[in-house]
Amino acid sequence: MFYNNIRMIKLIDESTNIEEANKIASHPLQSWEWGESRKQMGIRVVRWGKYDKGQLVATYQMTIHPLGIGGFSIGYLPRSLFPTEEILNHIKKYASENNIIFVKIEPNSKKTTEIKDKRLIVSPHPLFPVWTQTLDLTQSEENILKNMKQKTRYNIRLAKKKGVIVKEMSDKKGFEIFQKLYFDTCKRQKYYGHTKKYHEIIWNNLKNKIAHILIAFYNNKPLAAYELFYFNDVFYYPYGGTSNEDRNVMAANLLMWEAVLLGKKLGAKKFDMWGSLSPQYDLNDPWSGFTRFKEGYGTAFVEMTPSQDLVVSPLLYMVYNVVYSIRQKYLKLKKLG
Repeated sequence: MFYNNIRMIKLIDESTNIEEANKIASHPLQSWEWGESRKQMGIRVVRWGKYDKGQLVATYQMTIHPLGIGGFSIGYLPRSLFPTEEILNHIKKYASENNIIFVKIEPNSKKTTEIKDKRLIVSPHPLFPVWTQTLDLTQSEENILKNMKQKTRYNIRLAKKKGVIVKEMSDKKGFEIFQKLYFDTCKRQKYYGHTKKYHEIIWNNLKNKIAHILIAFYNNKPLAAYELFYFNDVFYYPYGGTSNEDRNVMAANLLMWEAVLLGKKLGAKKFDMWGSLSPQYDLNDPWSGFTRFKEGYGTAFVEMTPSQDLVVSPLLYMVYNVVYSIRQKYLKLKKLG
């Protein structure tokens, strides 16, 4: 087959140059290593490559999640480039042939204009928040400090004065400390996050490449820990955990500042805080605490393209959403109980 003078889209596999694919991937969740992690969890992964004159110019990595009934599944395309009409055609064709009811698409793109493709509808059940916060890491340290909220600068100085020390421990011991603090936090906040096995698989695939662990210690006791991703000039803060002890020493504030410095050291141009409420957030919202915390570092609020569903089977899609809503209400009641 001759590909040298044409544009084409095709499924790609392990024979692909992984380094080449990662260079053009738009987000850690589109990295080859993330896809391999999901495979190890028993999840089917499908990758499309867009080629121009034989050169790979874009990748789209989708995971497929069985519903456990009737052989039906849903697809998930997280943080890819916004799919073109041609890509959507390939995705829908694949979905139709594989009993996929719909594909949830959460592109790694800022909200700009209205989505014109009528096959896409705004998802009633997004996984990523519409808003995030980002920090420009091309600024000098002095400028970043200057643009912080006064209270944040004060808490960083206080943590240093109290003797809080931050270490990068991107190894097995560091991951174990992070994992304990993360799941302690989940339990404390009654948050139903991913399992320990999930985090172990992700860490083992992304360590030494994408993932880093930072830990804040006070009197040799770990008080806060982050798992951070560095990928294609962007630093990300996806996971964090804190202890309920010695909160007055402001360990988390110093930890985030050291995360900023680590991002700059690695060469990142931007720090993406992964998720946030909107700038006009309600102080009574459960997310207001970490939104305000991130805002303290002089970040900019960024509105992303909302989650879109590519519906393949309209009737089954309607049934799925009804069942999903009932399940979410049950989990909310369980959490309150």
